Amino acid sequence: MSKLTVKDLNVRGKRVLMRVDYNVPMEEKDGQMVINDDTRIKETLPTLKLLASQGAKTILMAHLGRPKGQRDPSLSLRPVAAKLADMLGKPVA
Repeated sequence: MSKLTVKDLNVRGKRVLMRVDYNVPMEEKDGQMVINDDTRIKETLPTLKLLASQGAKTILMAHLGRPKGQRDPSLSLRPVAAKLADMLGKPVA
């Protein structure tokens, strides 16, 4: 029995919840968090593009660090969303 992959699914018009590992290294420069290595984001692009081409509405789940119940601006995924939007050429909320 072969494994199913995302290529085997009919996702047209469906929502797809996708867990991604966007725990990328970042550092603060001039008051903003800057991504040092975007490899983990790049690796998800083929799957995201495939899902979009098949008409899926993709919802990404990720976390960055362990804030222990407190908001920590250095652990925000906003820089990752901005980088992903740039790489996809589409807005990412």
